Amino acid sequence: MREALIVSTARTPIGKAYRGAFNNLEGPVLAAHAIRAAVERAGIAGEEIEDAIMGCALTQGSTGINTARHAALAAGLPEQVAGMTVDRQCASGLAAIAVAAGQIRDEGAEIMLAGGLDSISLVQNAHWNGHRYRAPGVSERYYLSMIETAEIVAERYGISREAQDAYALTSQQRTAKAQGAGRFEDEIIPVTEVKEVKDKQSGETDLQTVTLGADECNRPGSTLDGLAGLKPVLGADKCVTAGNASQLSDGASAMVLMEAGEAARRKLTPLGRYCGMAAAGCAPDEMGIGPVFAIPRLLERHGLSIDDIDLW
Repeated sequence: MREALIVSTARTPIGKAYRGAFNNLEGPVLAAHAIRAAVERAGIAGEEIEDAIMGCALTQGSTGINTARHAALAAGLPEQVAGMTVDRQCASGLAAIAVAAGQIRDEGAEIMLAGGLDSISLVQNAHWNGHRYRAPGVSERYYLSMIETAEIVAERYGISREAQDAYALTSQQRTAKAQGAGRFEDEIIPVTEVKEVKDKQSGETDLQTVTLGADECNRPGSTLDGLAGLKPVLGADKCVTAGNASQLSDGASAMVLMEAGEAARRKLTPLGRYCGMAAAGCAPDEMGIGPVFAIPRLLERHGLSIDDIDLW
């Protein structure tokens, strides 16, 4: 049986949406940084890649019209390398990796590129095209925002504001500890680009060349008291705040996948082996618990239990 191995990976730092280092950078150009680095780290030539599969949740504007193909070309890959964009919202990059691995295991591809990209700054803004995006006949409850679904999950499953703040603090502390120990350095590639800077008083904007070499969205100095003092977005009786919710970000990541025999021939040491993926649907108003249904299905297919997994 053919196996798909991950032989290299690279990602940009995570940029803060709207005010961060990548607020003026088109999605494909951002992704090109990660693609070039992943290809270089794998020690392959661009023309050896059969297809570039990239996930993207916001497929319009600078990341519209098959942004994976644009990203591959922006990275300097030859025109013979195809491209396909996958949209499964938050799991788009994961789905792209699954598609690429499937091409290797089932369709005979030897080398594939996969990853994901999104530019919140240049897409989810005043130019956002929401014209008639709600399909007639589809329930209104299918069009809730992430904040609304998070509030529903919290109420339905008894997840208190205090528990959310405590988990958010743990996440911030783990991230800060990992950054301090240099745990992210091998995967991140520094990116130098032009950022748009707005003067708060005058409202005028200026362009500055900046280099970002580390994630800029986390807050190492977070405290439980500080998190508790933040106001909920949807009202005093709610629980989702800017402190316990995911931030809005710009970023991209890419990896090279290779068939096991080809990797052995090149004497490459794999970073990992793709084993499988499972998908499961759930009620749209509680979309955040989707993994609760997908994970058991995946484990069962591979004869594993939760206790067998070391890293989640």
